[in-house]
Amino acid sequence: MIYILLILALNFSCVEKKSTEKEVKNSELVISLKADTLKFTSGIRAIFQDSKGNYWFGSHNEGVSFYNGKSFEYFTTNEGLSDNQIRSIQEDKSGKIWFGTAKGISVYDKGKFTTYSTNFNNPRYEWNETNGDLWFYAGEEDGINRFDGINLNYLIFPKPKNKKPDTTYGVTDISKDKDGKVWIATYGALFNYDGKRVNIFDNEKLNLKDNELLHIRSVLADSKSRIWIGNNGIGVLLKKGDAITHFSKEQGKLIPINEFEANTKTQQFAKNTGLQSVFAIEEDSEGNIWFGDRDSGAWKYDGKTLTNYSMSDKRSKPMIWTIYKDNKNNLLFGMADGNIVKYNGKAFEKQF
Repeated sequence: MIYILLILALNFSCVEKKSTEKEVKNSELVISLKADTLKFTSGIRAIFQDSKGNYWFGSHNEGVSFYNGKSFEYFTTNEGLSDNQIRSIQEDKSGKIWFGTAKGISVYDKGKFTTYSTNFNNPRYEWNETNGDLWFYAGEEDGINRFDGINLNYLIFPKPKNKKPDTTYGVTDISKDKDGKVWIATYGALFNYDGKRVNIFDNEKLNLKDNELLHIRSVLADSKSRIWIGNNGIGVLLKKGDAITHFSKEQGKLIPINEFEANTKTQQFAKNTGLQSVFAIEEDSEGNIWFGDRDSGAWKYDGKTLTNYSMSDKRSKPMIWTIYKDNKNNLLFGMADGNIVKYNGKAFEKQF
């Protein structure tokens, strides 16, 4: 009996040692992923500051970086992310951080990642049968993900009547207005959900001509209840109440469509100097509306004047992926070269 107890004690000791070694190894792995500077080079697609003041930066294909004010910590698929391309970052009421990626949704809580996958085989058509404040990109499918606190629900978009065969409805941006309505930008149409029904804004509803094709990349519901719609190709559309205007065209900031299409096909984007390829829209603390263009830099509209801040002479990749207003009302611009710049009221300066 003594011999058996001795063997059991030795085995338990070995298990304890292995468990400790595993914990130390995980701790060392986290430490090895920390740095003093932001080291992304593939572009910043999402910026978020959480309720504790920490920053989270989502890259185009290098995962996520967490900044606590002192150092940057990095997370990729190796640490549990569902994909390294980050489309959105949100925080729920309990402080969990949610990442919408190109291939699923991941949530970070107490040092661990949990991944949720969409059930495309069981889509929902009645949106009002679900609830939840967290909305996510659902791949290049025909719907959107909505998390109700327990389950991830895949909701199908109602299709426009004149839907073209090659039209896709992958979600590109989401904005909530002050009445709680959700505005969902997709490549082929803008959708609005008011809690009861889904409204469609397609080419016809947005008063577009036959050669003005929707390719929506951004949407913003501002403090004045205006809806700004940013396109890759035809610039910005503006919805005020029931009235819809072609903002970029009115401002005289569009090059001819045929010339733009030629530039797109040949990758000669530098010829686009107008407000034409708008991937990001944000409102600052003074009510100015900011646009981030793929080619021509940042634009500010103060209600009367549209001002361009070109970045092409300063950066090898002038594209602005995202614009974010942080907890101190700083306006941060996520650039395609992996840097984050801040507008200080007079000029742009590197922030991270």
